[in-house]
Parts: sequence; C-alpha cells; structure tokens
Amino acid sequence: MWMYLGLLAALFLGLHNLCKKHAVRGNEVFPVLLGTVSSGFLFVATFYGLSIFYPEYALAHGYNFQSIAWSTHGFIFIKSAIMATSWILAYQALKHLPITIVTPIRSAGPFFTFIGALLIYNEQPSILQWIGFFLIILSVMLYSKIGKKEGIIFKRNKWIFAIIAATFLGASSGLYDKFLIQNLSLNPQTLQFWFCLYTIIILLVILSISWFPYPKKRKAFKFRWSIIAVGILLQAADYFYFKALQDPEALIMLLSAIKRSQIIIAVVVGGLIFKEQNKRKKLVPLAGIMIGVFLILYSN
Repeated sequence: MWMYLGLLAALFLGLHNLCKKHAVRGNEVFPVLLGTVSSGFLFVATFYGLSIFYPEYALAHGYNFQSIAWSTHGFIFIKSAIMATSWILAYQALKHLPITIVTPIRSAGPFFTFIGALLIYNEQPSILQWIGFFLIILSVMLYSKIGKKEGIIFKRNKWIFAIIAATFLGASSGLYDKFLIQNLSLNPQTLQFWFCLYTIIILLVILSISWFPYPKKRKAFKFRWSIIAVGILLQAADYFYFKALQDPEALIMLLSAIKRSQIIIAVVVGGLIFKEQNKRKKLVPLAGIMIGVFLILYSN
C-alpha cells in the first residue's frame, strides 16, 4: 500500500508542477509564490486550529502540533529563508524556460543530496551510485545540447543558473530537514506549519519593497485558479508521502525513487499542454536522469 501512496504523492507533485507552470506563465513571480504558499499554509492552519479548539479530537486523529522553544523557531526560519530563495529562483526560471527542461534539472536534486551526504555525513557511495552520479551529469549536458536548438544556451542563460541554484538550495534544505527532525525532534506537522508561516513573512517583506509600491506591477498581476491549486496539490502530495512513511514496511530510499516519477508527467503531459519543442529528444536525457537517480537511491 505504501508504494501506491508514494505513486499518489508523485501524481500530485507532477500536477503541482503543471499548475505552477500555468500560474507563472507571463505573470509576476513574487505574488504568485505568495499566493501558492499562502493557500498551502491555510490548508495546514485548518488542522492547527483544530488542535487548538478541539485538542483531544485532533490528538486522537494524529494532528499533534508541538510547543517549541524560540531557538527552534530560529532554526525553522533558516529553512524558510533557504526555501524562499530556492522557490523564487525556481519560479523565475519556470517562467522563462520550458517545463520540459526545468523539471528534469530539478529532478537531479539527489545529485546535490549525494554530494551533501559525502561531505557532511561522510557516507561511502557504491560503484553503482558513482555511475548514477556521472549519468546525471551527462544527462544534464545532453539537455544543454537540446536546449541550444530552442535558443537556450546553458552557459549564457541566467535562468539555467537560477534553476541549478534552486535545485542546490532545495537539496540543502532536504539535508537540513534531517537535522530539524532528528536532532531537534520536530514532527512534520509542526515543521510544516511554522515553515509556511515564516516563508509568507519573508515574501511579504520582499513584496513590500519590490511589488506593493508599484501600481503598474500590481495591475500586471493576473490571478489564476492554478495559484491556489499549486499550494493545495503540494500539501496533498506531502500528506500521501507522510502517510506512506507511517507504514513500518515502507523503505524511504524506494519511496524517494517512486516520487521522482513525477517528472514523467511534467515532460510528457507538460510538453503536450504547453506545446514545447523537441519532446521526443528530451525523453533520452530524461531517462538518463531517472536511471541515475534510481542507481543513487536504490544502491547500497
């Protein structure tokens, strides 16, 4: 059952990426990001409110929000700053680049996690993991050649650097999550609630400088249903992911690999919806990245 829950998580993540592309296309990035994070926060805040007004009912159904120290809030704020930066870069890149290029590069996140595991946790990779490591690099290089045919030169395109930086920061946040959950003993609900709240505060500060004071920018913003859908779909994906992890037989490495299947939706379905070029050619490096991720996650 946990594998099917993992596939549901991947499905919602894939739909989340499609809605995100729709939300930012020809739109102001910062208010879109604020809207998506806020809709997700309101979803989580509903359960937080339930735990305050009906604590016994909430606890009985697994909605346990911890009381945490101010120092812990500081650590969560650091995560919010990391992810806010990552999302800003990713949304900007998604606005200016085809989803069939952005999503596979984002899916190479385990590449950076792999590096972090080597340097921070002193993990020793197997031969197959090293093969997967270099396979991801070669696949990204192949994407570079395909991108040139669409006028996207990886070395000169700032949005390519933006999506790579966003992927690096996202992987860093993943490594940091291990510290927050294991060392600080935070449960997912508590971390998710305060993380969303602090991210909203950071975005409001940015918007108060770069967007709110400018009437032209405010008028250029287009509200779309997909803005709300992005936040809710992300929370739904997290729900099925955490639900899968509750199964004592669930294997986190396999579950992570299953979640990577979301990129099939982005490349195949997204390529058709947004009518992007060279869809068939992009399937080759896509397969390379998926195999590389598979080798890194599955190998011991």
